[in-house]
Amino acid sequence: MSIYNAMYSGVSGLVAEDDALGVIGNNLANTNTVGFKESRAIFESVLGGTVGQEGAIGGGVRMATAQQIFSEGSMQTTGQPTDVAISGDGFFVVNGNVSGVQGNFYTRAGQTSLSANGTLVNPDGLPFQGYMSNGDGTFSSTLGNIQVDTAALPPQASSNLTITANLDSTATPPTLPWDPQNPANTSNFSTSLQTYDSLGDAHTLNVYFQNTGPGAWTYHVLGNGSEITGGTPGQNDEIATGNLTFNTAGALQSNTVTSGGTVSFVGATANQALSFNFGSQVANGGTGLDGITDFGSPSSVSAQSADGYASGALSSVQIDSSGVVDGVYSNGQTIAIGQLAIAKFQSDTGLGQAGQNLWTATQDSGAAAFGQAGSGGRGALVSGSLEASNVDIATQFTDLIAHQTGFEASSKTITTADQMLQDLIAMKQ
Repeated sequence: MSIYNAMYSGVSGLVAEDDALGVIGNNLANTNTVGFKESRAIFESVLGGTVGQEGAIGGGVRMATAQQIFSEGSMQTTGQPTDVAISGDGFFVVNGNVSGVQGNFYTRAGQTSLSANGTLVNPDGLPFQGYMSNGDGTFSSTLGNIQVDTAALPPQASSNLTITANLDSTATPPTLPWDPQNPANTSNFSTSLQTYDSLGDAHTLNVYFQNTGPGAWTYHVLGNGSEITGGTPGQNDEIATGNLTFNTAGALQSNTVTSGGTVSFVGATANQALSFNFGSQVANGGTGLDGITDFGSPSSVSAQSADGYASGALSSVQIDSSGVVDGVYSNGQTIAIGQLAIAKFQSDTGLGQAGQNLWTATQDSGAAAFGQAGSGGRGALVSGSLEASNVDIATQFTDLIAHQTGFEASSKTITTADQMLQDLIAMKQ
């Protein structure tokens, strides 16, 4: 009888609307869950007869699936250097055991921190996966845990000293001949650079420039004799000398080292090589204008630097927009440790949910393709931010009303069919 069909259809409507209410409830419960993706109830009709039957009465409705919606949530700035969000497609990769399943899992939640052993982990302690630094500006191609060495950063001895300056072309040679023990009165201009030996101890080197004629200068690098092996305490020790020549346009024509270039600091590695970069030379095909020049203006230094540094303790970790994990040390150095891997799938909606803000790869999603942020269609990273849940509360409340109305309508079908049955029974009596 159609009355019974109406009752069963009404029951299917109650069940479907009840399931849909569960989907909405889960969405609303995760309104503040970082990286959460809402789902929507997909209903489909139930066939009440054979396929292709004309005029068949349907058998009701059922909720076919809860489809995940992978639209992007808003970016929330946290100011936390270890927080990171993906703007665009892709997922962070973590590895570990979740509910008895071991392997890679995928998440949009970029809340990272360091474990006790220096591993970069998510709030549940699962290690983030990425590529470790090779130490030369490149990264390994092997996917694995990002491990931050919490030991002190070893010192690095200085080897390259760079000076960008102008030497006044109107200067004349000093009256007195060059004297390393009286450098101020036997030179025209000077500057100081801080360098480091192999132990990380700092040493100040003074560079004096002496005009020897139009377009011609000599430079002398002096160190403290008490800090240099074989040096005399209280006196300057000459480490290196050289000649600079300039063309009529004030460009550096040539830079010729005439003596020295190595130094042995007391207690440190002997014969530490030092290279002095004063800019490209015209004689070697350079412009001669990107380092030391010889223009008719007062001598002055616009920039200078020396590589090397003292040892330092790890003070913090930060993640930049390319996913590079940097260790920030107390000596002011920032060292690249690794780079986060970003996974991309053929179908995000085919991913299986694993709880704990995680997804797993399935046949429907396809295998994960790993790479770097901003490459191969993967989104860029926003450091110091987190992606909020994409749940729209207003939409969810609207859907809640719609499903409540559907539930009430289905229940009305049942009560109406029941009343009709009662009338039918009463007629037989």
